[in-house]
Amino acid sequence: MPRSAPRPQQPDEHAPAARADGAAAADRTQFSEPNGPGGSPKPPPAASRLLGRRWTPSPHQRQRGERKARGRVPVVVVLLVFLCAVLFLNAVATASVGASSTVHEAGPADEVPDQIIDGGPVIDTTQGRTTSSFRMRAKTIALTFDDGPDPTWTPKILDVLKKHDIHGTFFMVGARITESPEMARRVHAEGNEIGIHTFTHSDMSTVPAWERRLQYSATQMTVVGATGDTTSLLRFPYSSTADAIDDTYWPIIKEGGALNYVTVVADTDGEDWARPGVRQIVKNATPKNGAGAVVLMHDAGGNRAQTVAALDIYIPAMKKLGYTFTTLSRGIDFGDGSTATVHRAATGSELWRGRAVLYGIWLAHQFVLWCAYLLIVVGGLTIARLLLMLVLTGRHLAKRRRERKRNTRPPVTLPVTVVVPAYNESAGIVAAVRSLVASDYVGRASDGSPVPVEVVVVDDGSTDGTSDLVASLGLDHVRVIRVANGGKARALNIGTAAGDRPLVIMVDGDTLFEPGSVAALVQPFADPTVGAVAGNVKVGNRGSLLGRWQHIEYVTGFAVDRRAYEIMRCMPTVPGAIGAFRREALDEVGGVSDDTLAEDTDLTMALSRADWRVVYQDTARAWTETPATIGQLATQRYRWTYGTMQAMWKHRGAFFDRGASGRFGRVGLPFLALFGVVLPLLAPLIDVFLIYGLLYYDAALTVAGWVGMLAAQLIIAAIAFRLDREPLRPLWAFPLQQIVYRQLMYVVLIQSVATALTGARLRWQKLRRTGEVSTAPR
Repeated sequence: MPRSAPRPQQPDEHAPAARADGAAAADRTQFSEPNGPGGSPKPPPAASRLLGRRWTPSPHQRQRGERKARGRVPVVVVLLVFLCAVLFLNAVATASVGASSTVHEAGPADEVPDQIIDGGPVIDTTQGRTTSSFRMRAKTIALTFDDGPDPTWTPKILDVLKKHDIHGTFFMVGARITESPEMARRVHAEGNEIGIHTFTHSDMSTVPAWERRLQYSATQMTVVGATGDTTSLLRFPYSSTADAIDDTYWPIIKEGGALNYVTVVADTDGEDWARPGVRQIVKNATPKNGAGAVVLMHDAGGNRAQTVAALDIYIPAMKKLGYTFTTLSRGIDFGDGSTATVHRAATGSELWRGRAVLYGIWLAHQFVLWCAYLLIVVGGLTIARLLLMLVLTGRHLAKRRRERKRNTRPPVTLPVTVVVPAYNESAGIVAAVRSLVASDYVGRASDGSPVPVEVVVVDDGSTDGTSDLVASLGLDHVRVIRVANGGKARALNIGTAAGDRPLVIMVDGDTLFEPGSVAALVQPFADPTVGAVAGNVKVGNRGSLLGRWQHIEYVTGFAVDRRAYEIMRCMPTVPGAIGAFRREALDEVGGVSDDTLAEDTDLTMALSRADWRVVYQDTARAWTETPATIGQLATQRYRWTYGTMQAMWKHRGAFFDRGASGRFGRVGLPFLALFGVVLPLLAPLIDVFLIYGLLYYDAALTVAGWVGMLAAQLIIAAIAFRLDREPLRPLWAFPLQQIVYRQLMYVVLIQSVATALTGARLRWQKLRRTGEVSTAPR
């Protein structure tokens, strides 16, 4: 197998010489869990950081960056506010269009003036009027159409009107205008009249006064935006004739008059909405005794083929009877032969507001539409990933069974050095070291003599007596190396260089090994192509709800995902808590790099590119302490996510390489980018549209879809628990994990991507250790 020459170790650039005033401490790179306490300078700008170049800020740059970090509004908040605003705008624009959950039934009319009940279909309550009611002139018909515009039926109706050289009056729904503004423009351009039919076609008696005013105003703005003219004609949804006005609607009509709107009802209802047949529609729409009439029909809200066909018969028939067709405002009988002025050209400011409303809502429609498409893609990719993980996991299990049957190699007995980098790990270091010393693994030298496991603890400038605690144990084969704080990568390289054994195990300072874990971890090295082995990390403090959520995540990630990654030969990370490496492989890739904030991921990718196999060993188990608070968890995952993106960027050149590096670049990197970054970035759409669907769409269908997705993920989790021989009891917390924990991970990922793109500097914090880790947790 070809191997490249080992990369020479580079001197650490983050370990400045000590200063008398102690200022050097603030400039040294430190690590927390996994890599460092707060305050360590980390390299922005985005290009420099993602490329992995080292960068040391000047005091002025550091101060400026800290001010920026403190004052920067979290990108997640901005995105959330924007998304909620767009969805709300779209919901307002489309809610209940064409339907209403409640329709007012006519009641008492004691307060309605007789002049209104017995009057005509045009009711003028402007300027405080209460008795002004008008009819159409004799033998005059005003065809009115409700619920449009509709991209299918409005053009057909316009064609019929144009064919017979007449004009009509169209009472339009504001939300439908935003969907088809070109239809509103055509209606206006061809000489027809436009009136307001509210924005969402809701029964106006069921909504508060402020919403009614908003509906009128919003519809007016869409009319202005589409046509450039205003209108003072108003027709309420579900209205009929003047004698149906009751005490509930009369105040609403007067309220509309106070806003300078003239209310229009009908004399004759064609009832085309019921689709009774063409002849019946014609019959219903025919005025009686030669009287003038406002005739009600519809150009939207369903299949209007019968309406179109009826108009083609009705118009010639009425003309033969001596009727004249005109728009509503031109046909009103004022007694003096005058006509009403119900339209005027919009002012400049009205025109700008109208276009802003029209196109703002149109953009919201388009945004939600594309989000819906993305939601379908996200759902498909999520299901595809789950199925792929299951298939690859099955292949991995089958492969391991075949290997066990064919295995004729003797057990691996190569000598092992365990390197434990430690920064302020006093809470758990003693238990961690004791668990390593208690290992039942004994290596063999070339002459066959036993070589116990060597433990090298590298104290990376701790200030809590970590090294003193280890030294006080007085354990054989345990060494303590004290160095000035220089970062986890440097500490690991120092510990590795301190020994000469062919296998190196790297362990975090808070991790407890099971007695057989070292032996299990090194067995895959019987295959000379294996360069690293990822162990099985278990959550040792799973007693709390947060601990259970992390426990579910860890079990699923290791038992299913890592098996699949091994088959694909794109293992993303050998975990810092338990990972074994062939020294030859470490030398070839130049040891552990500090180019990124995720040195374990960076190292794993480098090994894959160098054609070393990275495998997973589920029986090598180590118990670690996970963050005990939401804040600490966010800090940890922020660093992990950001560091992983750095590593992917650093190794992006693999996409164009040949051989093993090219295979990793064209398979592993795209897979990680798609399912590790892009899909999680888009996954919040599922939750956002869950809420949107519950409030504004089909709640039952929405819940069914979400439960189906939850069930699929729960099945994967249950399989992972079985594979890892874990009891299923903790899975009761799985639904809560999907509602709370998963959203936190979204926030961390989005913020990490924003940090990478904007060049803002990460703020590092040392996670507090409690030492409450057990290899037999609750």
